[in-house]
Amino acid sequence: MRPKWALVMLGVTAVALVPWMVLLVRMLPASTEVRNWQVAWVGLDVLMTAGCAATAVLGLRRDPRARLTASATAAVAVLDAWFDITTAQPGAALLQALASAVAEAALACACVYLALSKGQARRE
Repeated sequence: MRPKWALVMLGVTAVALVPWMVLLVRMLPASTEVRNWQVAWVGLDVLMTAGCAATAVLGLRRDPRARLTASATAAVAVLDAWFDITTAQPGAALLQALASAVAEAALACACVYLALSKGQARRE
């Protein structure tokens, strides 16, 4: 059974984030110069790679924790696609971002499938 207080806190957090998002939309600049751009982008790909590897290893071992790494990897793939698309310049860069997003969406769907599947019980 899930702790009720944690679920209530998640609900309160969701409500509290709505005015925060409105504030961000009104206050943040439309563009900015970013430091460590390559590190940020490569970092997302490192997380995706680690998630795929961990999910594969755990899944092949029939370890139920593979469902957790699959969930996290799906989230990172969606996040990567979101930033690819929203930061791309119009034209060829946006087309490349959209093509990448299709691949990342496929990865996310596969990971969600793995996370939600019951899988086979581990044989001891």
